[in-house]
Amino acid sequence: MEEDFDPFVAEWVSFVKNPNFNLVEKCLKFAQILEYPDLNVEEYIKKINEIGMSLKESLSDVKNPTYLISMLNEHLFENLGFSGDDNDYYNPKNNFLNEVIDKKVGLPITISILYAEIAKFIGLELKIVGFPSHVLVKYNEEMILDPFYDGRLLDVDDLQEILDTNFGGELEFQPEFLDEISSEQILIRLTRNLKNSYVQSFVYDKALRCVNMVLAIEPESPEDIRDKGILEERLLHPEIALKYLNKYLEINPNAEDVDFILELIRSIKTKN
Repeated sequence: MEEDFDPFVAEWVSFVKNPNFNLVEKCLKFAQILEYPDLNVEEYIKKINEIGMSLKESLSDVKNPTYLISMLNEHLFENLGFSGDDNDYYNPKNNFLNEVIDKKVGLPITISILYAEIAKFIGLELKIVGFPSHVLVKYNEEMILDPFYDGRLLDVDDLQEILDTNFGGELEFQPEFLDEISSEQILIRLTRNLKNSYVQSFVYDKALRCVNMVLAIEPESPEDIRDKGILEERLLHPEIALKYLNKYLEINPNAEDVDFILELIRSIKTKN
């Protein structure tokens, strides 16, 4: 079975690679391609501008970053009611910036994207940090903030606690976890998040599209090659599934899930 060309994936890649669009525009395009074909990107950019300008107009002339961050937090989280979505974390809608703006809840990554964008209106250049399992932002190496939890300031113990919660105590904090990530890396992480949300919801065709979107940018990513194989099997495309599962074993022969993948390959061959 040959793989079909997906014009949505092609459009997405051209948008990701285009330097004329900023991160917010790319996130809204991401939503438009995957779930909201009638989405008016300009309308949501206008909504973000209104949030940013109303914050800017409420400030005094004080310019120190601690004050500015305090006012940013008050504006977004207290006055406007934005928050992280602890109640329905895996809802796929939490990955879409338009939904976050409308419903005022989202994931660490989407809340952080909005937070960093609004900060620009008051002269704060915040950097998005690819912390494992929980995206954060930083002003500098001493000022690490968690927009998912109302912009709270984090110390090393807090960071280790996040890792312990998500990795069962098996991952020690390292300074490089606080490195800034590029727009392309943010978009890839957003796409993988959405893939996981779709898998949780058993929407395998949309999860597969997300995997294809990542592989179009990172064609040798072992995690996504494996997931493509697994999803193709669930969508009853055994030949494509075997191709990708075998490729995964070739490039990652010592992976922890080798036994599972070998068993899946055996199962596919037995059925077919």
